[in-house]
Formats: sequence, C-alpha cells, structure tokens
Amino acid sequence: MTETKPPSVAVYPGTFDPITNGHVDIIKRALRMFDKVIIVIAVNTQKTPLFSIEERIDMINQCFSSTNDRIQVDITTGLIVDFAVKNDACAIVRGLRAVSDFDYEFQLALMNRKLERRVETVFLMTGFRWIFISSSIIKDAARHGGDISGVVPAHVRNALAEKFSRG
Repeated sequence: MTETKPPSVAVYPGTFDPITNGHVDIIKRALRMFDKVIIVIAVNTQKTPLFSIEERIDMINQCFSSTNDRIQVDITTGLIVDFAVKNDACAIVRGLRAVSDFDYEFQLALMNRKLERRVETVFLMTGFRWIFISSSIIKDAARHGGDISGVVPAHVRNALAEKFSRG
C-alpha cells in the first residue's frame, strides 16, 4: 500500500497594496514548488493602505483566475508563522530584491524558526526585471502621472489611475 503525501502548502505574506508583477512572478514560481499557495494580506495597523482589503483581494484574484484551485487569498492581523500553522503550511515564501532585503528577512526567518520549527522560510530571488519595483515606488509614480505599464497587471494600473484621478 502506498502512502499518499498531503499536499504541500506555502503562505506568501505581504500588504499587496497593490500587487505588482514582481509579486505575481514570485507566486507563479512558488506554484511550481508547492501544491497550493495562500496569499496572505498582512494587516499592519501602522500603515495606511491606498486600497481596501476587499480591493486588494479582488486584484489578487484577477491575477490568478486560471490557477484559482491552487491559490487562496486570506488576511491576518497576527503572526504569519501562526497563520501558517493554522493552515497546515510547511513554508513561508519571501521574495528578495536586494541584499538590503536579506538582512531584515533573515531576522524574520530566524524568529519564525524559533517560534515554530515545523515551518520553513523559502527565499526566492525576484526576477531581474522586477528587482527595482515595490508597491510604494509604483504608487508614487502613478500618483504623479508616471507610466507604470509593465510593472503591474493592467487591471491594477487601471485601479491606480482611478484612485489618483479622484484626487
């Protein structure tokens, strides 16, 4: 009798305000490694997001309509490692753009490892063409009328244009 292995689940946390092509790249690559990826919108009370939770969930879902059976979007206000355990995840996926990201991410990974040894942190290097982008930089460029095509999905570009056209 062969033993069936439970599906591997990873969580990919972030604020996703908004989701970028860099995020999409990391998620697609994580889907090659794991059976399911839970995209977790981490609510940070110290940040004032441009988009509501509902808008962010909708933008994320629009990016992955063809893989929705392997993608789940959720939110948390607590520790990501606790969320991972509650959702039977074996890993937390983190994207790295530069060495400066690594210092902070390494500290987080070590703390998560101390809190829960069963959950690994998997670092994925951002694709070279996305290395310079962040949600903050994209919002700033869009706010000032910059062309952000190619760095966010078209529906996100439209949502940003709509937000900033309202003043």
